[in-house]
Amino acid sequence: MPSRYSVYLSAIGASVIEELAERNRDREQALSVSREVIRFSANAIRAVHRGAFEDARELISKGAVRLSDADHIATSSPSIFNAGFMNDARKEFTEANVTLAVISGSDIPSINDLKVDAAAYINGMAEVIGELRRYILDALRRDAVDGCQEFMDIMDEMYSVLVTIDFPEGVTSGLRHNTDAMRGVLERTRGDLTMALRQHSLEARLAEWENNRNGS
Repeated sequence: MPSRYSVYLSAIGASVIEELAERNRDREQALSVSREVIRFSANAIRAVHRGAFEDARELISKGAVRLSDADHIATSSPSIFNAGFMNDARKEFTEANVTLAVISGSDIPSINDLKVDAAAYINGMAEVIGELRRYILDALRRDAVDGCQEFMDIMDEMYSVLVTIDFPEGVTSGLRHNTDAMRGVLERTRGDLTMALRQHSLEARLAEWENNRNGS
């Protein structure tokens, strides 16, 4: 014989199932959005390194649309909206946007422009330092040293800003770990660039000496 709690327990069970079903739908959508945004962002960065800026912008635009598809999850399932995989997607999206802006010579988009949270933004910017190292090394391999020092200066400026952000790791989503890693990237890049510039200067002086000798 049902107890006097049967009706209440049935109602509780139904409400729990309904809430968890909605959370599960949000989770599945968020996972899909995260995967696609990360893929779009990675492909956009590759396009930037090829100099295909319009392709990069198109991929970033697709990523922005997919991120906006998950906006409602911030209200319906905030724990999922702020889950690690969604934070990774917003970080990668930031990295793609800032990488494109710096290398193409455009204005760096703000947090409000990208509609991401501060932690995702600053960690994405930290990753841009690594992308600028890659760009400089590619340029040096092509013996295209012009502009490399400017990008080196931008890397320094980004790092200088990031190290001033001193909050617990739980607030910054591990920024200190990223900035520690980027310090090594900066030091290696500075060394590589210094050697390349010296080599380039030596070759230029030798070429000038050869021309003067042949012309005399």
